[in-house]
Amino acid sequence: MVKVDQAITPASLGPAIERMWQASATKILSLEQAWQPSQGSPVFTVEGKYTSRGWTEWTQGFQFGAAILQFDSTGDTEFLEMGRSRTLELMASHVTHIGVHDHGFNNVSTYGNLLRLLREGRIASNEWEQNFYELALKATGAVQAARWSTIHGGGGYIYSFNGPHSLFVDTIRSLRALAVAHRLGHVLSGENDERISLLDRLSQHAEATAKYSVYYGDGRDSYDVRGRAVHEAIFNRNDGRFRCPSSQQGYSPFTTWTRGLSWAMLGFAEQLEFFNTLAEPGLDAVKATMRKAAEATCDFYLANTPVCGVPYWDTGAPNLHRLGDYLDRPADPFNDWEPVDSSAAAIGAQGLIRLGGYLNNDTYTRAGLTILRTLLSEPYLSMAPSHQGLLLHAVYHRPNGWDHIPPGRKVPCGESCMWGDYHLRELALLVERMGKGKPYLTFWA
Repeated sequence: MVKVDQAITPASLGPAIERMWQASATKILSLEQAWQPSQGSPVFTVEGKYTSRGWTEWTQGFQFGAAILQFDSTGDTEFLEMGRSRTLELMASHVTHIGVHDHGFNNVSTYGNLLRLLREGRIASNEWEQNFYELALKATGAVQAARWSTIHGGGGYIYSFNGPHSLFVDTIRSLRALAVAHRLGHVLSGENDERISLLDRLSQHAEATAKYSVYYGDGRDSYDVRGRAVHEAIFNRNDGRFRCPSSQQGYSPFTTWTRGLSWAMLGFAEQLEFFNTLAEPGLDAVKATMRKAAEATCDFYLANTPVCGVPYWDTGAPNLHRLGDYLDRPADPFNDWEPVDSSAAAIGAQGLIRLGGYLNNDTYTRAGLTILRTLLSEPYLSMAPSHQGLLLHAVYHRPNGWDHIPPGRKVPCGESCMWGDYHLRELALLVERMGKGKPYLTFWA
């Protein structure tokens, strides 16, 4: 169980966050100088150097979004120009990508952050530049919303790159694309000029994720534990009926892949914040559903993660029993049996902080801050200039064996990933703003 520091505050983490940004600058510049766009998007490091992994191009927005966040914190315009120019040069294909469910990852991290900075007055006002970002965000929200499958009895979901039968839990965080596009007044135009509400599709997807991807201890199956999450839900496309849980990156459909759990924690909490700003009627039911899912997943994370706040990659990983009472001591990224996933911690910590603020619950908030403190220190924060990653001991795809295992080790450790690095920066920026009394960080500002 995570040991929450009840005295921790955002301001107390200021020096550690500043140290992180110093290391972050070196990492961003190193990758920018070494990376060739023809290689595809950087995904994770091997022996400290970023490499690609062709599955889907879902990480490039994190690469350039990192530079934008670096400017946001430090005011160093070199990083702003890097993020701007790379977004213009390389992100357009991601806006119109009809084959993925990742629009909120790629495009809100780039176009969305740039628009936010414009609206906050951090970038000099430029009407054409603002229009450009707004158009990109409208388009990306509509393209993602078009990946639509219906469910028997009503509702539907944005299907994953696996196909129309597949609902992924991580898409809940990618709903940012629909939210921003709706906020900008956009709709999806369908056959016969049907106007399809992006907010309706966002709401239906959130409700489907809460129903089919999150468990509540009500006897749904033999492994129904409150707050457990499943990576993938499978539907029969002939009639839209739910068939079974599945998993792409977790150990099994009946255990909890912790990064998927973290996506749910953050995705639901952030959408609760967004929905609180909406004036549209009839949203109480979906807000209640999202709150129930957010609280359940956050509680499960806190109860099933070691005291330091960094989880192992799956709560049912087959060799965890070899680690003894692993929940009662800090996670060990150098153990011989199962890897930890620091990227899940970076994502989940932000979910805890946002849910804590939404509910006015200091325990959730302080839990998120406690986890951040862990990630801002060794062995998780990478200070070596020769290592391009910022957050060490992340895992991408354990079942496929994609993660680098160093010589002399038995499980992956010591490497970084694009989403882990980005979300550590985003988490740090959120807490830094809280500690300094600056505007609260939201994706829709």
